[in-house]
Amino acid sequence: MSNYLVAMEAAWLVRDVEDIDDAIGVAVSEAGRRLNQKDKEYVEVEVGLTPCPACGEPFDSAFIAAGTALVGLMLEIDVFNAETEEHASRIAKSEVGGALRDVPLEVIEVVETDEGEESEESEDGR
Repeated sequence: MSNYLVAMEAAWLVRDVEDIDDAIGVAVSEAGRRLNQKDKEYVEVEVGLTPCPACGEPFDSAFIAAGTALVGLMLEIDVFNAETEEHASRIAKSEVGGALRDVPLEVIEVVETDEGEESEESEDGR
């Protein structure tokens, strides 16, 4: 069994906004509030980045049209004792999806971490 860091992208709608910064603030705040209500404080929430099609430089994933914003959020969660990357992905989507009902989620990266092995080695003094 291994530990994994799972990164997911969420599409968050924010209505009645005029400014990108306000839309981002509302999206991050609402997502955090819904996760906290379901005791999921351990899920990291931040605005996602999208590469510029012209220059390739990343910018905040947010777009406003007709007073409605679509904000791309990045959600990260540590999954412990999963059998495979796919298993870790399913666990992460289940944990976060249960708190963020009706929010589209997509796993974008799964990274195996060695936190368990490192803590055992440090206890032995090696």
